Parts: sequence; structure tokens; C-alpha cells
Amino acid sequence: MPTSFVEAYKAKHRHPVNKLTHAVGIPMIVVSLPLFFWSWRWALGLFVLGWVFQFAGHAVEGNSPAFFRSPVYLLVGPLWLARRALAAVGLIRPEAK
Repeated sequence: MPTSFVEAYKAKHRHPVNKLTHAVGIPMIVVSLPLFFWSWRWALGLFVLGWVFQFAGHAVEGNSPAFFRSPVYLLVGPLWLARRALAAVGLIRPEAK
């Protein structure tokens, strides 16, 4: 059983397609939030498309998004992706699998 929010999040994101859709969708959603101050149409488009990517990934994985259980996962997702990106470029040690 997962011992933390990040471990529980990782457990719901194992399929490579789901990881890819999240690697695209999460940045779109994060970038869209401050963009609302400058161009609400672009921001809304990025926001909606980002969520489409997220839900498509979960359809492939065959599970529901983690934030359905707790809204905390709305913050865990960007953290999880940032840690993966930093590990990929060698700035932090990769997590044990």
C-alpha cells in the first residue's frame, strides 16, 4: 500500500501513455493559470486541452484521476512531473522504482 501522496500518485500513473499525456497536460494546465491575466481565450484553450490529455491518459491506464479522492493531488501532480523532469536532466537523483 502506498505510504505517501506521491507514492499513491505514482501507483495510478504507471502506463507509459498516461505518463506521456500527463507530461504534456500538466504543463499546459499550469501555464494556463497565470495566462488568464493576459489572454483568457488562450488560457482557457490550454486549460481545457490539458485536462483532455489528463483524462485520455487515465482512460488508457484504466483508472480515475487521483484528485477524485483528494484535491491535494492537484498539487502532487505538478510536483511529481517536476521531480521526473529534474531527474531526467540529471539535476536530482532518480527515484527508486
